[in-house]
Amino acid sequence: MGIQIDWQVFTPISLVGGLILGVATVILLLGIGRIAGISGITSSLLKPKRVEMWQVLFIAGLILSPLLYSVFKPLPDIEVTTSLPLLIAAGLLVGFGTRLGSGCTSGHGICGNARLSPRSMVATATFMAFGIITVFIGRQVLGLI
Repeated sequence: MGIQIDWQVFTPISLVGGLILGVATVILLLGIGRIAGISGITSSLLKPKRVEMWQVLFIAGLILSPLLYSVFKPLPDIEVTTSLPLLIAAGLLVGFGTRLGSGCTSGHGICGNARLSPRSMVATATFMAFGIITVFIGRQVLGLI
């Protein structure tokens, strides 16, 4: 198994999303001194007393960008083959891990590692290790995924 790239459909334009995310992260950090951690931004939006306009715009951009993309090119088909209870359990575990780790993969993996934060490096290594372990157990041991 492992990761395989379908070279028949891969185009360099696929890298543009990562480039835009990196540029947005730098602009946010240098412009207003904030970190583009999605879990922190979302958490702030759920606490209405501290909502800032940039947070609303950031989340709106995440929601609206696929719609804008679809104007120029059809969105790829997505097929979810996992059961709903497993998806719910996975979402709850991700939420729990995000709170436990004081941030998510975007906050630690993109922003924290770029700032050479030791805490973020440990968090990212932990995310990756447990992701690998979870996929191994799910596929090889339990046959769920």
